[in-house]
Amino acid sequence: MQRICVIGGSRYFGRLLVERLQAANHQVTVLNRGSAPPPAGVEHLVADRDDEAALSAVLAGRTFDVVVDQVCYTPVQAAVAARVFAGRTRRYVMTSTIEVYDPATAALPAVPPGTPVPEESVDPAAWQVAMDLPWHDAAYLEAHYAEGKRQAEAVLTRAGGFAFAAVRSAHVLGGGAREFTGRLAHYAGRVARGEPVAVHAKALPTVFIHYEELADLLSWAVAADFTGPVNACSDGLIDVHGLVGTVAAQAGREAVCRAVPAGGEASPFSFDRHYAMSNARAKALGFPFSRTTDWLPGAVAEALALSTEAPAATATSATD
Repeated sequence: MQRICVIGGSRYFGRLLVERLQAANHQVTVLNRGSAPPPAGVEHLVADRDDEAALSAVLAGRTFDVVVDQVCYTPVQAAVAARVFAGRTRRYVMTSTIEVYDPATAALPAVPPGTPVPEESVDPAAWQVAMDLPWHDAAYLEAHYAEGKRQAEAVLTRAGGFAFAAVRSAHVLGGGAREFTGRLAHYAGRVARGEPVAVHAKALPTVFIHYEELADLLSWAVAADFTGPVNACSDGLIDVHGLVGTVAAQAGREAVCRAVPAGGEASPFSFDRHYAMSNARAKALGFPFSRTTDWLPGAVAEALALSTEAPAATATSATD
């Protein structure tokens, strides 16, 4: 049994992670702003993670074997966590994102076209940190989500008060109504109603992970001893046409796609740039991944059952 603190953990794969850890007989504490209670039997601490004094006060006298940070979006938040949890935990696991590899948001090392991106393409130990940017401004943070995650990883990598690992999650799907971002529901709704889906003329593939698989991987990362970033994605690349085709097959409808002009806004998961991840490191460390094609039809069927269209969500809402 380990003492584990989950920061966030109120919904989607974060809540499922808490349930998984509890079922494995760990002593689990959830720390959030009180927006939702944790499962019965899980300790609940209420504090704003941005308020260093309040965070220190609520954690007074407490130590943990592992901290899992589901909601760290900026280097400022990371710096607060590094100070508060130094000496309180031996291991710190941050949920990060595939967006750190997005070439549209940073100058990154080139990889051959179509090659899944390895972790070393974004080295947090060498990434520049700028604490004086307006990270507390919601609009700025939304526009700079990927950079916020890169810099948060960088701060925690250099903190030195604990062993640090970053789980860079692929686009998360599955769970029906639990999938609060509305991205898969966007496709399910449009295809079911026979409405066109906006795609890039030359859409490039990406990677996905089922929310249950991500919760399992995070549970595995809690017990592991690796450090540094690790990519989390199911096997198999898929582009927006493959995704729409799966939705159409499940809906029994013919998909209609509409190409957007260069620079135009397309639907979620349509990409005009390549940054699909490689999961080779996680496999080498011992985590077995499923294939996207094994679980995607079921996730689509759940979304179709809701039969409502949801607006495309921003990247910042995808990891909680």
